[in-house]
Amino acid sequence: MAGLFERIRAAVIAERYIIGVHAAERLDEREIPDWQVVEGIATGLTICERPADWPNPIVEVEQLLPDGTRVKAVWAWVAYHQVAKLVTVHYFDE
Repeated sequence: MAGLFERIRAAVIAERYIIGVHAAERLDEREIPDWQVVEGIATGLTICERPADWPNPIVEVEQLLPDGTRVKAVWAWVAYHQVAKLVTVHYFDE
């Protein structure tokens, strides 16, 4: 699926995204406000795309929080609803 990251990034920027329960729990656990990850995708760098993942294709993105902390955000493309889904977020040293 060419352009998976671009499709996900465009959906997030257009506010067509959801945050999964697991991601919400990890954000709370790590004390990261969700808006920081949402805004960070605009300048994020693709680590890898996994278009064959089921039930939704996945992209792993290196993102920076406003304080400069690097995080890995895992985003999925939910084709049926044409939305991006934040799956999880973690620090690189975890």
